[in-house]
Amino acid sequence: QVRLVESGGGLVQAGGSLTLPCAASGGTFSSYAMGWFRQAPGKEREFVAAISKNGGSTGYADSVKGRFTIARDNAKNTVYLKMSSLKPEDTADYYCAAKYTYGSGTYYLSSARSYDYWGQGTQVTVSS
Repeated sequence: QVRLVESGGGLVQAGGSLTLPCAASGGTFSSYAMGWFRQAPGKEREFVAAISKNGGSTGYADSVKGRFTIARDNAKNTVYLKMSSLKPEDTADYYCAAKYTYGSGTYYLSSARSYDYWGQGTQVTVSS
């Protein structure tokens, strides 16, 4: 059983930056593909970014491409979402997710249904 804990959320002005860490415990972190999703009030959960278990492959939603970066530190059992040039429409609860992957695992997963483990979320509010 993998436990995921997000942090780093808060209130930031448009154009600002935030980094969200997600700390994992209870499993071999380097065996898990990781993803970030978000859910705004009244909207469905949507994909933000994902990274393969070895960090070699990453993917992003079009809405965040060029502004957000996903990275992982397998030695620290942590995945990060580095957000810059934030916009009010980035306001949401942000969740990290984990999926055990077999073999070389040089792929990322962009569907929420692919993930087995979820954190409790951290709130990000971007003011205009």
